[in-house]
Amino acid sequence: MKVLVIGGDGYCGWATSIHLSNRGFDVTIVDSLVRREWDREHGLASLVPIASMRRRIDEWSRVSGRTIRFCETDVTDYAALCRVVRDGAPDAIVHFGQQRSAPFSMIDHEHALRTHLNNTVANLNVLWALHEHAPDAHLVKLGTMGEYGTPNIDIEEGFLTVEHKGRTDSLPFPKQPGSFYHLTKVSDSDQIAFACRTWSLPATDLNQGVVYGTATNETELSPALANRYDYDHIFGTVLNRFCVQAALGHPLTVYGGGTQTRSFLDIRDTVRCVELALEHPARSGEYRVFNQFTETFAVGELAARVAGVARGRGLACEIMHLANPRTERESHYYNPVNTNLRALGLEPTRLSDATIAGLIALAQARATRVDLRLIPPRVEWRPAEPNEGAPAVA
Repeated sequence: MKVLVIGGDGYCGWATSIHLSNRGFDVTIVDSLVRREWDREHGLASLVPIASMRRRIDEWSRVSGRTIRFCETDVTDYAALCRVVRDGAPDAIVHFGQQRSAPFSMIDHEHALRTHLNNTVANLNVLWALHEHAPDAHLVKLGTMGEYGTPNIDIEEGFLTVEHKGRTDSLPFPKQPGSFYHLTKVSDSDQIAFACRTWSLPATDLNQGVVYGTATNETELSPALANRYDYDHIFGTVLNRFCVQAALGHPLTVYGGGTQTRSFLDIRDTVRCVELALEHPARSGEYRVFNQFTETFAVGELAARVAGVARGRGLACEIMHLANPRTERESHYYNPVNTNLRALGLEPTRLSDATIAGLIALAQARATRVDLRLIPPRVEWRPAEPNEGAPAVA
């Protein structure tokens, strides 16, 4: 199967690209390398050094004997994207090529606009390029569980059966995005569903939870294949942040009360989910949604898990609660459904103490690369509250 991986230089995209290649897919990466520019712009860096794209691909060819092609192309450039799709004649497109940070999208108007242009406009370009040059190709698009928000009902997989005034219909699940980034993903989903109805495109929308971990079978083959380990206040994810803080003896910073609950999955499950979606494609005109996660955790629960593992390694580890910089519910019902991928054969990888210990150990080994100034939240999108007290330490 010929697959274009848009955004293949990113965290999920790189791991997926080499996994698919290792599984025998014919992979071409399409990426503008803009994420590297955003790191430079904001003074950020992956805890684990990331090789250049050319070095990554050359090393993959050396250790695997397989070839991945690379097109440095910005998918907001419609003409350039069309050339790639027309010349590549893909059987499927895996679309990861988006600005994926809620804090980035909330920095100011410019960053919100850049997120919109990079995500919403590029997604529209992908749909039109498929319509005009590869109408039978299967689109596998990375969405987010954050599209749903935290409704007071179970979160179904994309659709909800509604009874109203004696009539019943299956409608898109109501969305309550929590940032301008999440809002662009809602727009993406609407665009894709419309294209499927109108042009009979086949598409799978993977609403993914928060991903953790750095290692897959493929990234472990060589240091030059290493994946990102982001811990900063813009692109860093909560488990990464906690593990870096634990490694350096810094208090684990929990936003608010820590009762916010979210969906999570291991990066090894991410690549497997994409593979399953490709191996079992949507039908012509079908728009389907898979909730891509394996477990749910409250933020405070994660902090306690990390603190326990850190203390077991002889590290002093405290938990500090900060005023929540985000507008979000802290106490809420959260019960998402994830049956579709399991039905296709996904065997979930559970978060283990060994995984947490590995992330802490990796942070210890790279401690000289950590800049603790990049961890405290600097982007706020909630109304200011008067007389906020000092942080509480537990």
